[in-house]
Amino acid sequence: MVVKSQIKLIKSLQQKKYRNEHGLFVVEGKKAILELLASTIKVFKIYTTQDEVLNCDSNLVEMVSRNELKQMSSLKNPNTILGVFYIPTSDKVEENSWVLALDEVQDPGNMGTIIRLCDWFGIKHLICSLGTVDCYNPKVLQATMGSISRVNIVYSNLGRFLNRTNLPVYGTFMEGDNLGNVNFPSEGVIVLGNEGKGISEDIKLHCSNKVTIPQFGGNTTESLNVATATAIILNEVRRG
Repeated sequence: MVVKSQIKLIKSLQQKKYRNEHGLFVVEGKKAILELLASTIKVFKIYTTQDEVLNCDSNLVEMVSRNELKQMSSLKNPNTILGVFYIPTSDKVEENSWVLALDEVQDPGNMGTIIRLCDWFGIKHLICSLGTVDCYNPKVLQATMGSISRVNIVYSNLGRFLNRTNLPVYGTFMEGDNLGNVNFPSEGVIVLGNEGKGISEDIKLHCSNKVTIPQFGGNTTESLNVATATAIILNEVRRG
């Protein structure tokens, strides 16, 4: 039986301040948990309603009732398994390939999808402004489907990073060079902005190259979803 203090701790990890305080985050769903167990991210505890076969120390697995799991979960309809992991230390951003940079991206679903896209397109480093949504937010983790274990995510002063990097910096704007006509080099930084405001004025100053995704359907849509734009841009970067 799980004691109330454990349930309280796990429930508190839905909030960023408690994740930071305890250095822990929660993942739900067997597929995502298996992905993390296969990575270097350390396990704190696995809670399950079934006798799951998992590749980890059995002492780290605890059987719980469905009601106990529901109390821990952030989901309306919880899965049969929930994992608590230690937040890993971010590695230094290696500036020898492509780096994706996010400027104040707020939506957890967008963030999670962008992390999956980094994994798909082989982008090893994702640098985020300090105001970007926390990558260990439960909704972000649900959207990553385990890809978070394969992408180095760094939160930093984005302007400072862009100011000192020797890589060419490409910003995504409504007006800029047509993406299809850009000859991308073998390395650089792609900057994507906030869902509503785009790239901030401060960060614009560091974008020496402005690119845009051409619109073919008239002016009926104001802009593309940031995760959709990321997919299109990363495909062009890798294709080029």
